[in-house]
Amino acid sequence: MKFIVKFFSEITIKSRPVRKTFSKQLRQNIRQVLIEHDEDVVITGNWDFIEVLSEKEHLREEFSQRLAYIAGIANFQYVREFEFTTLEAIVDEAVVTYGEALENAVFAVRVKRVGQHDFTSVEAERQIGGTLKARCNALAVRLKNPEVLVPIEIRDNRVWIVEQRIEGLGGYPIGSHDPVLSLISGGYDSTVSTYMTMSRGLKTHFCFFNLGGDAHEIGVKQVSWYLWEKYGSNIGVKFVTVPFEDVVGEILTKVDNSQMGVILKRMMLRAAGKVMEDLGAKALVTGECVAQVSSQTLVNLKVIDDVTDELVIRPLITTNKQVIIDQAIEIGTAVFAASIPEYCGVISVKPTTRAKLPKIEHEESKFDFAVLDAAIENAKSVSIRTVMNDVEKQYQGEVPIVRVPVSEEVIVDIRHPDEIDKKPLKVSGHPVINIPFFALESKWSELDKETTHLLYCGKGVMSKIHASSLLGKGYEKIGVYLP
Repeated sequence: MKFIVKFFSEITIKSRPVRKTFSKQLRQNIRQVLIEHDEDVVITGNWDFIEVLSEKEHLREEFSQRLAYIAGIANFQYVREFEFTTLEAIVDEAVVTYGEALENAVFAVRVKRVGQHDFTSVEAERQIGGTLKARCNALAVRLKNPEVLVPIEIRDNRVWIVEQRIEGLGGYPIGSHDPVLSLISGGYDSTVSTYMTMSRGLKTHFCFFNLGGDAHEIGVKQVSWYLWEKYGSNIGVKFVTVPFEDVVGEILTKVDNSQMGVILKRMMLRAAGKVMEDLGAKALVTGECVAQVSSQTLVNLKVIDDVTDELVIRPLITTNKQVIIDQAIEIGTAVFAASIPEYCGVISVKPTTRAKLPKIEHEESKFDFAVLDAAIENAKSVSIRTVMNDVEKQYQGEVPIVRVPVSEEVIVDIRHPDEIDKKPLKVSGHPVINIPFFALESKWSELDKETTHLLYCGKGVMSKIHASSLLGKGYEKIGVYLP
């Protein structure tokens, strides 16, 4: 099995040393991701592309899904490779791949040629195309906008017939730029802004300010892990939780109501500035957007930024809300954002939209900064790789693990809808129902209480957490299906 990975266009215009650095990082990232599926996968670099080789043909779908979400890849092709002998032999191989598709179709052949041959690329296209038309009963050859395209590469004494071309994520390889710290609340904005820095190649750590309640923290950990697992190229980063309940209490009791939103954001930037030092981060990332809420006017943002000398990146600063929601749907975080509980403890009755720094500083003079220092001191940092295990520990009780169902169990597939569509679960002799994790709370009471239900999520992490949560709420006959 062979894939040809093409670089994001902006990588190809860099100077030779920079391009080599990006290429090396991308090869490392591809290996980090794919080695989980095949320890013997071979990744080799070339000036124009990267080759991915594996003897495990049955992993083609898994490889394709993972490569599609690695930053730095413009596109990748699944190719069938064989030795070059004659153009007629190439036709024989092309018939195997494209024969059925060409019948009664208008098509074109595209040949890319590298090396010394006694024919040009155009001559190869004409000969291969003409022979294919006759052998496959095609209607016609049309170079512009063909119904079927047959891409072929001849490289010295080797031939690649491209069987499938898949678009990549683009951007730069994660780790090729300095790390940043993203302030993530789990909503539409912060998840999209985090994705944007990740897809641009920034090693992105996560920072969550817990304003009150485990439910919100658990939801944010879930969506953060989802973003990292899908788009993070398996690069190790941290998830930092800063306990902000007491900070909120100070603001609520000592700060003028109209100034609370701006001051809360200033406290978050102060804390994040300290957290980023331990991570080596060079910038903070937020999901703020001009005028979306009262604290996000230009005047207020300037006052908020006044508390830090660090660079604050706001990828969404001029993006319309619907565009953000559409992006969240596309990357898969919208379902998390819609289900994460809101915390409404700091809502001003008449919030200022034109904060004045002297007044803000006056209000902050009433604040006991020892409370903020304590919050920073008690911040908890864990590896994103283990953040879901950390969530699991927040529940009590053992969850039954079932490898092979043997009685009348019903399997409940709780995966993200996109995952279910790509790879539906089938269990011989047992019914499978689909209830995405974010709908479990509302749908579970509708299920038959006398039937044992086994939650399935693929790796068992999310299913254990949600099974534990349901058991803790008094539901019975629940387990985890982990084949």
